[in-house]
Amino acid sequence: MVDPVTALGFAAGMLTTIAFVPQLIKAKKSRSTKDLSLPMFSIFTAGVALWLLYGMAIHSVPVIAANGVTLVLAGWILVLKLRLG
Repeated sequence: MVDPVTALGFAAGMLTTIAFVPQLIKAKKSRSTKDLSLPMFSIFTAGVALWLLYGMAIHSVPVIAANGVTLVLAGWILVLKLRLG
């Protein structure tokens, strides 16, 4: 059984991670990312990569899981922004 603090970490990570799914779907459907800030997504993606490294350093599964998935989603949006402008 997962302890309550770890469960809280997984819940928080899941919610903040899936928050990017609607943006990714919208960008893919509309083929437009004009309203997204390239500097913001670049900085955010770099920050998520650092959080992932931090999670690995402290061996925190919720931090690793949430930031690993978020890095993929945010990175995908960043690639779309760079390709679509």
